[in-house]
Amino acid sequence: MTAMSAREAAPRGIEPAEWDARIKLAACYRMVAKLGMDDLIYNHISLRVPGHDDQFLINPYGLLFDEITASSLVKIDTRGNKLDDTPQAVNVAAFVIHAAIHTSNHDAACVLHTHSDASVAVSGQEKGLLPLSQFAMRFYDRQAFHDYEGVAIDLDEQVRLVRDLGPHKVMLMRNHGILTVGRTPGEAFMLLYYFERAARIQLQMQAAAAAGAKLVMPPHEVCQKAARQFWELQGDILVPGEREWPALMRQLDRTDPSYRN
Repeated sequence: MTAMSAREAAPRGIEPAEWDARIKLAACYRMVAKLGMDDLIYNHISLRVPGHDDQFLINPYGLLFDEITASSLVKIDTRGNKLDDTPQAVNVAAFVIHAAIHTSNHDAACVLHTHSDASVAVSGQEKGLLPLSQFAMRFYDRQAFHDYEGVAIDLDEQVRLVRDLGPHKVMLMRNHGILTVGRTPGEAFMLLYYFERAARIQLQMQAAAAAGAKLVMPPHEVCQKAARQFWELQGDILVPGEREWPALMRQLDRTDPSYRN
């Protein structure tokens, strides 16, 4: 199904642009689950409603990521009020984290937060992700850190979340998880994917080092060069998700297109 046909199929009462956004966000939930980076009914991904800076879509509390569909997503405002006629609740921590980022960063149309294993593991390391693989170079000197403050249910933590994220698109929440932001669900997802791959490789290399292997780390100048290549879109490099995301949606459509419902 094309994006145009998805818009034409928008249910009564939902703007075509919002329905298209719902489909893409539901696909993001399914891809996180498909790759095993979800956490049962916990974690959350939000997407700003097109044309409404003070509204965003998020998962209902209690559904697994692989159960999320376009119509099951809940629309709330930045004060936590539900704007849909639904009995479904929204995770308090989800509101605290996502409302803070959406209201502070206009570029953060999509905010993704997970407890993916390898990312949590490196979040507890002093320097976080190390430049040990090409996957990691994208994040060299471009990862933020937010110290653990307990379960994120206190509104006063929002200020520190925004402060710590700063200009970055990826933030390690120490001893907790990872947060990525993107202009689209595809960008937020691919940043998670590449970070998680890099984190897994780092843990494997560190395990080998503990057994006696010597790690080789490129010099600072080379790491900076590689990071600039990624973020400045040098050569044929595109924004994360621009090439990959349409292919991932096609894969979902072949295997389980129910996310579009």
